[in-house]
Amino acid sequence: MVQPAPIQARLAALTAHLVVALVALVVIGGATRVMQAGLACPDWPLCYGQWLPGGRLNLQVFLEWFHRLDAFVVGVALLVLAGASGLARSRLPRWLPLAALAALLLVAVQGALGALTVTQLLAAPLVTAHLATALALVALLSGVHQALLRAGHPTAAPPRWWLVLLVPAFLLVVIQCLLGGTLATTWAAERCLAAGEGCQWLWRHRLAAQPAAAAVLLLLPASWALPAAQRWLRWASLSAALLVALQVALGVTTLRLGLAVPAVTIAHQAIAALLVAVLAGSLGRSFAAPSPRLYPEPSHG
Repeated sequence: MVQPAPIQARLAALTAHLVVALVALVVIGGATRVMQAGLACPDWPLCYGQWLPGGRLNLQVFLEWFHRLDAFVVGVALLVLAGASGLARSRLPRWLPLAALAALLLVAVQGALGALTVTQLLAAPLVTAHLATALALVALLSGVHQALLRAGHPTAAPPRWWLVLLVPAFLLVVIQCLLGGTLATTWAAERCLAAGEGCQWLWRHRLAAQPAAAAVLLLLPASWALPAAQRWLRWASLSAALLVALQVALGVTTLRLGLAVPAVTIAHQAIAALLVAVLAGSLGRSFAAPSPRLYPEPSHG
């Protein structure tokens, strides 16, 4: 039996923490929008010219400041991931340094978009692009994490028909998230409920939810036809199905409450980010080839 290289196990742990931090980043960003705190700090990268705006700290300023702090921590962690995977590339899967570099470039784009959202006074296309980049980072790091775990414990790849079901489900969920992001950044749902304006975006979001939900729910019964070695994919499919059910319930509840309860709206955004992470992790498990760079266990006599 073989064991994964220690550096590979450490980077797998780092990517796990990054997935959590990135999901939190999306959730905090959603809370910042819902609480209308996007311009609570009118300058960038400082907040009222300070690293810690203690004298002006309230809920809105804290949300915007903490959103930036989380983004900074993510950027530093991705820099560590890229550096470590580059230096130890001979002991790691060949794809990891490129994936780490791609994540580092994405977080640089994310930072630039974050700055522009402030300087351009929350222009809707920029805010939507900012969200799309954050979701891309969530998907990439979740996929990398699960691919690293599979590389450390090699198993046979799932059959091709599984990818035929999984890839469309993932893409449909991402499209649905981007529609929801556009709905949020243009305040279309609020305008539709209040004055009957911008309702086409709400209609598109609700319409696209149906094929996305169906595609994800189909994964659950299909996963039981996978080999026994793919138990993780079965649990991931169950998790995704439960998240979809919860997401639909939250979406309906959000509209019935007239978007008047921020916690429900934020939870709706959080579940979307978690769903992207689960499906991207499933892709990482399904696509990644087992790593040939493993340390053998020491012999005993």
